[in-house]
Amino acid sequence: MTVLFRLLSHLPLWALHGLGWALGWLAFLASGDYRRRFLENAALAGAGRAPWLAAVGESGRLIAELPRLWLGRPVSVRWNGAQYVDAALARKKGIVFLTPHLGCFEVTAQAYAVRYGVAGQPMTVLFRPPRKAWLREVVLQSRQRPGLATASTTMAGVKQLIKALKSGQCVGLLPDQVPPDGLGVWAPFFGKPAYTMTLSARLALQTGATVLLAWGERLSWGRGYVVHVTPLQAALSSDMTQAAAQINHAMEDLILQKPQQYLWGYARYKCPRASAP
Repeated sequence: MTVLFRLLSHLPLWALHGLGWALGWLAFLASGDYRRRFLENAALAGAGRAPWLAAVGESGRLIAELPRLWLGRPVSVRWNGAQYVDAALARKKGIVFLTPHLGCFEVTAQAYAVRYGVAGQPMTVLFRPPRKAWLREVVLQSRQRPGLATASTTMAGVKQLIKALKSGQCVGLLPDQVPPDGLGVWAPFFGKPAYTMTLSARLALQTGATVLLAWGERLSWGRGYVVHVTPLQAALSSDMTQAAAQINHAMEDLILQKPQQYLWGYARYKCPRASAP
C-alpha cells in the first residue's frame, strides 16, 4: 500500500479527484449503513438535494487526494483571511485553529507550515494515529515536516499542545471529532445532541490563545485549494457545556458555507458507552 501511495502521489490533482469522485459514489452505493448516516446527517443540517449529491463525490476526493498531499509535489494554495493569522501571531499568545471535517483539512495545516511555520511560527496538530501500521508510518512521515509537528490524542499530546501555546505557537484541532469517553460534553450540533470535545475550549481559556476558524476549500478541476480563516465571533464561555455549544455553532456556520464539501458520512453522533446524554 505504501508503494501504491507513492505511485499515486505522482498523478495530477485533477486525476486523483476524478478517481476519488468514483470511489465516493462506490462507497455510498455499496454501504447501506454509510449511506443512511450520510443522508440523516445531511437532512439534520437542512442540506438540499444538490449539496448532498455533490458531497458524495467530494467525500471520495478527500481520500484520493491524500497521496499527493502527503508524498507528492506541493499543490496550489491561496489564502482568504491571512490578516487574522498575522494579527493573532502579533499578540504572541498562540492560536487555536479549529477546523471541521470540511473540504480538505489536511491542506490547512500544510499551508500554514509553508507560510508561517518555516519562518519560525510552527504549528502542532492533534491527530489520532491510524490503527494500520503501514498507514501510520505514511501519516507520521508526511505530517512531520518543517514548521509542522504532531501530537497524539494522549495526555502527553495534550501537554505538548499546552506547551506550544504557552510558547506563543499554534495548534490545530478538529472540534467536531468525537472525543474519547469522559473527555466531552453533550451539546447541540444541527439541533441534535452530539458528544463534543472540551479540549479546544480548555486550551484557549487556559492559555489566552486566539481562536481562529480555518478550512481548506477544494477547487474544481484540480486547481488547488483556498484556505479560509475567520475569527470566532464571541469570547468562549468558562462553562464547558456552553463553550462546546458555541464551538459547534461556529462549525455549523462554516459547514453551511459549503455543505457540498462536508463529510456527512462521519459518525458525528455516536455515543460513548459511559457518556449517554
